[in-house]
Amino acid sequence: MYCFNNDYSEGAHPNIMNALIQASLKQHTGYSLDTHTEHAKELIRKEIQREDADIHLIVGGTQTNMITISAALRPHQAVIAPETGHINVHETGSIESTGHKVLTQPAPDGKLTPALIGKTLDWHTDEHMVQPKMVYISNTTEIGTQYTLAELEALSAFCRQKGLFLFLDGARLGAALTSPANDVTMADIARLTDVFYIGGTKNGALFGEALVILNPELKPDFRYMIKQKGAMLAKGFLLGIQFEELFQNQLFYEMASHANEMAASLKTVFSQCGFPFFSESCTNQQFPILPNELIAQLRKSYQFQDQQAIDDNHTAVRFVTSWATKEEAVRQFVADFKKLAKDCGR
Repeated sequence: MYCFNNDYSEGAHPNIMNALIQASLKQHTGYSLDTHTEHAKELIRKEIQREDADIHLIVGGTQTNMITISAALRPHQAVIAPETGHINVHETGSIESTGHKVLTQPAPDGKLTPALIGKTLDWHTDEHMVQPKMVYISNTTEIGTQYTLAELEALSAFCRQKGLFLFLDGARLGAALTSPANDVTMADIARLTDVFYIGGTKNGALFGEALVILNPELKPDFRYMIKQKGAMLAKGFLLGIQFEELFQNQLFYEMASHANEMAASLKTVFSQCGFPFFSESCTNQQFPILPNELIAQLRKSYQFQDQQAIDDNHTAVRFVTSWATKEEAVRQFVADFKKLAKDCGR
């Protein structure tokens, strides 16, 4: 049974594991004030070409989203997100638990636009409703799509015009930046957003996200926010060591590229067998629409998730590859899929 459920089924890249082992018996300053964390921050600042960035290493994506959004917003303010956004669908109301509403807009491709944000602003016009103050997007999105440079520039200009913070969730940022369809750099993201984060959990780290704060309004007292929300890791050096490795010798990009390449092989076989897709993705998440009988046969040997029922006989499913997905496993899947699709009349 091979797992295509997610991109965090495996542990961590050997470089990271070896670095953690080598550092394990040494003493380190606690709470991310250690030399490894400082070096990791230096490497990230160099990558994004912003020496003025404040960087905080946090254990997971939900904690990062919750702390960032709740720290940025005043009690009467809200965050705008696409209907499929992670903070709306997969975080158990964590944003709402801090007293802030998530205002959603339907976005068939998972991406917000100035026009969609404008619809929310037009509706929330006075003090009898929450005040929209932040825009939340993710790259890649929850359905594998990604923002172009032109789209990000348009969003950034609109948010600055309207006085909105732009926050980019980068849990799968590596997949976006190494996609063949990508025209964005990490420096572009730093230039166009107020705050974003670089995902390690879904790109070869044991755990951890690197939050990058660019807007000076969002910087003060942020370590207090992390501590108050229970997310300040005493052994913060474990995060520092991992991001040190991720941003040395292009490892972050190398692992994401591998995940995308493995997914491209899956996409090719789905296309060759004549199946359509729920979304157009060039990254490590693929969403083919398959007959339910074929899905049942595939599940005898492979794990993957349902995305959405299309009709009584077809379902969009999600296949995810990772930095550690084995080429031989993908080759076997391709062979199995071709045979099963043929048996189903394709």
